[in-house]
Amino acid sequence: MAETVDLYGDDETVRALLGQAQTWFVVGLRDNPARAAYGVSSLLQSKGKRIVPIHPRPATVHGEPGYPSIAAAAAALGPPDVVDVFVRSELVGPIVSEAIASGAGAVWLQLGVVDEDAAREARAAGLVTVMDRCPAQDWPRLGPAA
Repeated sequence: MAETVDLYGDDETVRALLGQAQTWFVVGLRDNPARAAYGVSSLLQSKGKRIVPIHPRPATVHGEPGYPSIAAAAAALGPPDVVDVFVRSELVGPIVSEAIASGAGAVWLQLGVVDEDAAREARAAGLVTVMDRCPAQDWPRLGPAA
């Protein structure tokens, strides 16, 4: 059971990421205000975080230029503190592999995005993992005071 808690992220892990992680690569982020990624990235940016849109058809979102892949963004900007994933669960494996290769510090799988095998892979590679949680929901209780 302890491993499952680690994979999903406990409150202390979430608190540390919200407080310390500065650069968030947001996979699945497009310039579409109706999508959850748009609102969550806006909140993160309002809290002083740098958001980097990652999407196969990159767009500028919240004033930040997008990149077609984690690798392309990492080559231009350096490794991210967090790769925040807004894709269907069955697409997570290759994204986690790319996050590991990029030197990311953490992988955060959004609400409803669950892939325990990919989270184990990330954990084995030394990345912090959070799964099936949302930073926008966790911020009021666990984020640093604004």
